[in-house]
Amino acid sequence: MAGILLQWYGQVSVSTIIVSAIIFSTSWLLFSLFSLAVRFKFQFFEGVSIHGILLSLGLFICWQKDIRHNRDWFGQYYHDSDYLVVRVDEPVIEKAKSYKANGVVESIVHGNNVTVYKGKILLYFSKDSVPLKLQYGDRILISKKLQQIKNSGNPGAFNYERYAAFQQIFHNVYLKRADYVILTEKDINHFQQFIFVAREGILNILRSKISSGKDELGIAEALLIGYTNDLDKDLVQAYSNTGVVHIIAISGMHLGLIYVMLVWIFAKMPLINRSKIVQVILILCCLWLFSLLTGAAASVTRAAVMFTFITVGANFKRRSSIYNSLAASAFVMLCYNPFFLWDVGFQLSYLAVIGIIIFQKPIYNWFYIKNKWIDNTWKLLAISLSAQVLTFPVCIYYFHQFPNLFLITNLIAVPLSSLVLYAEIGLVALYGIPVAGAWLGKITGWLVWLMNHVILWISRSPFAVWDGIHATTLSTLVLYALVIALCAWLLNKNKGAFRFALFCALAFAMIFSKEIWDMKSQQKLIVYNVPQHEAIDFVSGNSYWFIGDSILLVDGVLKNFHLKPARISLQLNRKTDSISELFTRQKFYYFSNRKIIIIDQPIAFETPPQKIDVDIIIIAKNPKLKIAQLANVFNCRQFIFDASNSPWKIVQWQNECRQLNLSYHSIPDEGAFVYDIPI
Repeated sequence: MAGILLQWYGQVSVSTIIVSAIIFSTSWLLFSLFSLAVRFKFQFFEGVSIHGILLSLGLFICWQKDIRHNRDWFGQYYHDSDYLVVRVDEPVIEKAKSYKANGVVESIVHGNNVTVYKGKILLYFSKDSVPLKLQYGDRILISKKLQQIKNSGNPGAFNYERYAAFQQIFHNVYLKRADYVILTEKDINHFQQFIFVAREGILNILRSKISSGKDELGIAEALLIGYTNDLDKDLVQAYSNTGVVHIIAISGMHLGLIYVMLVWIFAKMPLINRSKIVQVILILCCLWLFSLLTGAAASVTRAAVMFTFITVGANFKRRSSIYNSLAASAFVMLCYNPFFLWDVGFQLSYLAVIGIIIFQKPIYNWFYIKNKWIDNTWKLLAISLSAQVLTFPVCIYYFHQFPNLFLITNLIAVPLSSLVLYAEIGLVALYGIPVAGAWLGKITGWLVWLMNHVILWISRSPFAVWDGIHATTLSTLVLYALVIALCAWLLNKNKGAFRFALFCALAFAMIFSKEIWDMKSQQKLIVYNVPQHEAIDFVSGNSYWFIGDSILLVDGVLKNFHLKPARISLQLNRKTDSISELFTRQKFYYFSNRKIIIIDQPIAFETPPQKIDVDIIIIAKNPKLKIAQLANVFNCRQFIFDASNSPWKIVQWQNECRQLNLSYHSIPDEGAFVYDIPI
């Protein structure tokens, strides 16, 4: 059965499915360690263990959850000439250069036939198409060709194609006003509409009452309901550098604060405090409503599921091990959507909670402190330390940095953010009372202002963050083995664990040495995929020489998103103005016996008596030229059309190359061009 399912599963790799299956099995193993099934070695069907059945179940759910295997998925039948009827599935969001919304395909119009199908696409509207008239539930008829979602291909870049696939989205489309028609009939889910209206109402309250500044408003919106569109990217980077970005990413901490508040409120309310069932129902309704208002991210859903188990058990005298609740919540969530496994928030939330459960008490017991305030401070520090034990390897793997001052910032930011959250809840509840609403708005704005300035001040410290850390899957796994072995040795005084830790440290050092050796011997040419921009790196060892648009040197967002991941993955930490292996003259480059030409402006060539041999010609910035002109002058092994060129020109050049039987690489279509040059 497993073999058949592996063959069925489309673009998601075999290793991905295996990891998912392992998580299913592991979560159930933790869940069942405390159950009678494990205690009495309960077996099904002549010796087939429950873990084997769940392993197959996990593989099946992974396959079944992928909409590409559904016979009603529109992608199996869609042709470029077809029309699509699409429902706008959320309020339209304004971006820097467009408007964006999720769309749900309802049917395909092929000639005179209308066939009902289903699926999701990303809708982008041009600024001049006035999509603000569009609302949730509107149905539009699209005549524009869909585009498949693709990665940029830049080394080390975020795998957006896989991320979108886990959301069951495989296509997007950019629409101008002439590309769609708004239909008269709507298709509205009234509960979903209630969530959107409530969310917009909360945002309007915050925007009307918090007037201290845009940064304060953006943080307040993110902290209360997870609305991140108004966040300043540099401010978010400061929160990340100081190790408190979890404050503005709705997680179990927020749900825990709300849970404590709800338990206290309902325990004090007359009539309600007499009935455990009513309290449980009200608490769970409030928790899940908050989760839906925040967008039901994996980390929030995990916390909601876990608090559901805890609340039901605690109020009906069925207190169980916290490991039971954690494993059960993981099992339920992965059964609902196995792709939660690859959500960074899901991974970090479980690792943080497990770390706190295992290590908080031993760390807290390091010191005995009589003073109550100092003791509470140390308790908060112990929680921060224990959460970091199991999360820092994953953070290094995904974000390639470590916040050196996380203890200080968490000590300040966590209490402040808790006050902000309670103040915002009070603001939303009492905004109708003019005096209370005005004062709560001022208090909230002032608290967020204070938190922002403290975070920014700490982030400006030269040693606030250890940045540019290179990590691979193998090095992360070995690092986890080392951390777990050291913890086992420290907690249980296990000599075997200490010896295993030494072995892991040796393995980690060998991996690190191998990566340094590979880095020193590398020579590459990288033409990046940066939309509407020219970006090229000549790489030698750990040095790189950049050619391209000057905005990529100063724009933190563009550089951090498109260029920085590649330089970290290749361990390039030395920007230089010259490389010994590179000889340049105007637009001609001689790099380790490779001849490269960059053409980013119109050039008139005279036909030479003999063609000039070159390895690569990079065409950028929409120069007016014909490929035939270049072919008359150069014997070129490969033409590169970078992302700064207009799409219609690239299509024209591609057609010319095909007619002349020339090799080419289109950066927008095929991703970044990485050319390894052997030494």
